[in-house]
Amino acid sequence: MNQYELETKIEGLKKAITEHEEMSQAHKDSLIEAEQKLKDYNKIALPPMVFDEIHEAVEVAVDEIDFSDASNYNIDLSIDYDNKVCIDNLELTHSTDLVNEIVEKISEIFTEMDCPEDEEGPVVNDTVE
Repeated sequence: MNQYELETKIEGLKKAITEHEEMSQAHKDSLIEAEQKLKDYNKIALPPMVFDEIHEAVEVAVDEIDFSDASNYNIDLSIDYDNKVCIDNLELTHSTDLVNEIVEKISEIFTEMDCPEDEEGPVVNDTVE
């Protein structure tokens, strides 16, 4: 092979690699989409209005917690090498209060179903697009 043929072959191989990378990326995107559809398959379908109500309930619940109250935290302090006071650990101690507040706000929107094992369970989304 001469120099021109080698350069042509190199350009052709580079082009083939680029085309295969593009095709591979398309397959990866399709795989991600299919995995997400599988993940969503058994989820309970709720209308967008319900999601908006849940979002608003969570916002209200979080707003009602006083995050500025120092008694809500366990704080471990230390002194750094240059004599600066540092926070080693900051832990929210009343996280159950936050959870309870959120659940309370969501329960104002929804009611819990009586769902004994012998009765039919909640409706799941059976359609995959």
